[in-house]
Amino acid sequence: MSTQTSATILITGATGSIGTELIRQLSAQGIAVNAMVRSPDRAKDLGQLPGVTLVQGDFDDAQSLKAALKGIEKAFLLTNSSEQAEAQQLRFVAAAKAAGVKHLVKLSQWAAHSDSPVRFLRYHAAAEAAIIASGITYTFLRPNLFMQGLLGFKDPIKADNRFFAAAGDARISLIDIRDIAAVAAVVLTTDGHANAVYDLTGPESLTHTALAEIFSAVLQRHITFVDVPEPAMKAALSGAGFPEWQAEGLLEDYAHYRLNEAATVTTTVEDVTGKPARSFGQFVADYAFLFS
Repeated sequence: MSTQTSATILITGATGSIGTELIRQLSAQGIAVNAMVRSPDRAKDLGQLPGVTLVQGDFDDAQSLKAALKGIEKAFLLTNSSEQAEAQQLRFVAAAKAAGVKHLVKLSQWAAHSDSPVRFLRYHAAAEAAIIASGITYTFLRPNLFMQGLLGFKDPIKADNRFFAAAGDARISLIDIRDIAAVAAVVLTTDGHANAVYDLTGPESLTHTALAEIFSAVLQRHITFVDVPEPAMKAALSGAGFPEWQAEGLLEDYAHYRLNEAATVTTTVEDVTGKPARSFGQFVADYAFLFS
């Protein structure tokens, strides 16, 4: 039986898609949180939500982390997937230990492992290992590919009714970020999640061709998935402004997907929140205005 707690909670990655959604959900539940942002002036909308206090903090500045973590009992750890992510997360873990944080909830990634050929999965594994070594109680959330990642294809879907990836016929159990946030909200506010590792997926495992069929059915026009070779995908990512390190990391991610290493479906979202994970069809319906 889970029990409500009144811990002082810090949310990092507060202005990103998952962090913002998590803060909205906690605010709606009447739970007070501190939201760590680099520039409070740029996050005023977030600070206007009931129960939300903006605190200045920078993952590259240990002193600012010390200030942001003062009096915090539980923290949600999320950084951008950049070349600096591992160092930033290790710095945060050290600061959290020094500040006496009791519980760290880390947003990790499906199949995080120190031996992975995927750089994102290696840095997540390194941060997980540091948290375990710190002795702080932890919960690791390991979601699969985000459905909202498909929003990156909204322009070609709008203009040409097509989207592209080096995905082949791999099946992937994509998850809606709203469900990731819902799991995080429960873990941060109830007991029973100490030292747990939660693999988070949507309710079904789908190929990109199946995603196109769902897009077609919901948007009521024919959408096509085009499987492209890695060099073409890298060129498209670079053209969209992705840094080299991140673009190469995404290609590694897709190579991992093509081996069907992200096809498993779990019931963890429903097990933790009591509500089933959203389907891809529901995601497309909710975001249809962005694809039309």
